[in-house]
Amino acid sequence: MQLNRFLLYGANGYTGELIARYSNSFGLEPILAGRSKQAIESIANRLNLSFIVFDLSDKAALLDALRKVKLVVHAAGPFVHTAKQMIEACIEAGVHYVDINGDVPVFEMIRLYNDAANKAGIQLLPGAGFDVVPTDCLAMKLKRRLPDAHLLQLAFAGLGAGISHGTALTMLGRLGEKSLIRKDGILTPIALGKKGMWVDFFTGKEKPRKKLWVMNIQWGDVSTAHFTTGVPNIEVYTAISRNLFRFLKFQGLFNWLLRTRWMRNYLRKKIEQRPAGPSDEQRAAAKSLVWGRATNKMGESVEIRMAGPEGYSITSFCVLLIAQKILKGNFKPGYQTPASAYGDGLMEEVQGVEIEELAD
Repeated sequence: MQLNRFLLYGANGYTGELIARYSNSFGLEPILAGRSKQAIESIANRLNLSFIVFDLSDKAALLDALRKVKLVVHAAGPFVHTAKQMIEACIEAGVHYVDINGDVPVFEMIRLYNDAANKAGIQLLPGAGFDVVPTDCLAMKLKRRLPDAHLLQLAFAGLGAGISHGTALTMLGRLGEKSLIRKDGILTPIALGKKGMWVDFFTGKEKPRKKLWVMNIQWGDVSTAHFTTGVPNIEVYTAISRNLFRFLKFQGLFNWLLRTRWMRNYLRKKIEQRPAGPSDEQRAAAKSLVWGRATNKMGESVEIRMAGPEGYSITSFCVLLIAQKILKGNFKPGYQTPASAYGDGLMEEVQGVEIEELAD
């Protein structure tokens, strides 16, 4: 068994293909896998990589593929439909699990496998991409700076680029749902558009800050940052125009329509007509910005800001960095978040990332 090999399931998706493309620069050689022989074989031939074709519902084929490796990177979403089969097979085969999930219910579900993963001696690390590595690292840094933090507020913005089909389809699955915060340790739904604020984002050293309006959304950190830090109150925000924010305040009036099958089918067709994701040129010109603030019960607070490559590039780099560590024997058995496994400096190992820690 080669020490630089891992199984990459969902390699024909936009992000999966990016991970495959960048793997060589990390000294890694993924075995590409997925359901579509034509798509997987085409990418494998182009990148001179080996491949396997199977469906997750075929447990025998899945276990056979897993027994050839020590690690699987699961990139085939929506993970609410695909994570359970892969995780249970990984536990049975004794194979480490990494994914690029961002859905809160999936994080909560994977956490339930902690004891089984510990017993199997494997690490389960979901959220190894833009959701949630940057914010998870900021959350741990903030907690270290303010140990008695009672509230964590995290926000992010993307300047340029766009989203992939997979991301858009995951968002479509959430359409008509409420936002989500963690309040007094409990996951609590709130109306979309209820919470918003201005944030001064850091764009890089000796560069002007960018003030953007952000809105509270349902994001993975309300699960993962709680595991990482234990802070009982967590809110996550993303940049949005004020006009769209005002419009979304009234979304509750037509949530019933957004949840209908014909509306979702219509929107799915629209998504599939668009490009698979941002081009290399768009990604190279884009940037991602992340902000975090921790506040204690006395009103004292600390802030940390981060700027780096755009989201899909960060996802690819973080996944491969984590895969590299696991294959070298650097892992913690059981359920882990990126920061709980590798510390709050993980993002600083990604080229192009800059961090601004404001003085207390």
